[in-house]
This record gives sequence, structure tokens and C-alpha cells, in this order.
Amino acid sequence: MIDLYYWTTPNGHKITIFLEETGLPYRIIPINIATGEQFSDQFLRICPNHKIPAIVDQAPGDGKEPLALFESGAILLYLAEKCAKFLPDDARKRSQVVQWLMWQMAGLGPMLGQNHHFSHYAPEPIPYAIDRYVKETDRLYGILDDLLADRQYVAGDYSIADMAIYPWIVPHRKQGQDLDDSPNLKRWYQQIAERPAVIRAYAKGEQVNSNPTVSEQSKAILFGQQRRR
Repeated sequence: MIDLYYWTTPNGHKITIFLEETGLPYRIIPINIATGEQFSDQFLRICPNHKIPAIVDQAPGDGKEPLALFESGAILLYLAEKCAKFLPDDARKRSQVVQWLMWQMAGLGPMLGQNHHFSHYAPEPIPYAIDRYVKETDRLYGILDDLLADRQYVAGDYSIADMAIYPWIVPHRKQGQDLDDSPNLKRWYQQIAERPAVIRAYAKGEQVNSNPTVSEQSKAILFGQQRRR
């Protein structure tokens, strides 16, 4: 059994997609980041970074005590190795999956996150910042579109790299992007959106958080974080 500490963000959706794809037993423990539940002492013991998602594997492969893990990319790697699914054994194919997973973690997610922030949540519009991150989003979309010109999925076969990237493309309109400008990416996006496991994963999200809005109070919680003292 996997305990998944979760909220309905792109990083949260990555893990429910994987769990639904594999059928690994799990239970969702909602962490409402808009009300500050990520700062609880209980969650701190699992995730010192105060971010979702995090997991606790109640039955790790070594047969020892439950194993806690945070950071969505690390969780995907761990679960893929645990299940021996969606991460190839072949070294060359595996390296392709891992490098695109790291690309998402280090580039796509952070840049699109800044796009969301300055375009929708900043207390006042900063034209330079909005332009900077919308253009960077367009550049990253272009990389994916070029990559997918000669392959069905990001690393060849469907993998944890696709699961990591897809949730960040879901809010493309919010990011100022039109998928008609990226036909290969659009084809990939529609193909993944139709997967039964992806549909189930997003339905689970609807059950957890049916009204994903950000208020002025939640902005202060989400964007006003400082060092714990």
C-alpha cells in the first residue's frame, strides 16, 4: 500500500497517473496547500520541503520499515523501479527516459510555474516577467513539438517521462499557449488525455478538490513562505 500525500497540482497528478496506470494499491491523503496543511509537523516528518507530493511505501521491497519519499521525479523513479514498469532496463532507453524526466523537473516545471505565477497570481502585473516566462514556455513547447515529430512518446515508449510532462501541458491555455501551433505536441497530448488511467487520475483529483481556486488568503500561504524559525 502506498500512502500518497496529494493535492491537485501538476506534480500531484503525476503520481496518481502512475498509480492508476500500474494498479498499485494506494490511498490518497489530501494536503490542502491553500490552507497551509503542508506546514504541519506531521507532514514535515515526511517532506522537509513542505511540498506535495510525498509518499510512504508501507511495504517497501527490502521488507523493512515504511519508506517515505518526496519530490515527484524521485517518487516516479522509485515507483517505476518497484513495479518494473514504465522505465526500461536497457541502459540507452533508460537514459532517454531519465533525461527527459530531469528536463521536466529542472526546466519545464519551474519555468511554467513562473509563467503561472506572474501571469495569474502576482499582486501586480510585471510585463517583463510575464513576457519572459510566456516566451520561455513557448520555447519549451517547441522542443517537445520537435522531439515528437518522429516518435509516439517522449522517450519512444510510454514512460514516466510522459507522466511527468503531461500534467504541465494540461493548463496550456493558462500559459498563453495554443496547441494548434505545436501539432506533434497536440497529437501526443490528446493521446495521453484519452488513456483510461489518466482519466481516472484526474477524476480522483476532482473528488479531492472540485473547486481549485486561489484566494488572497491562500496566495499569502502559497507565495509568502520563509524559513521556519
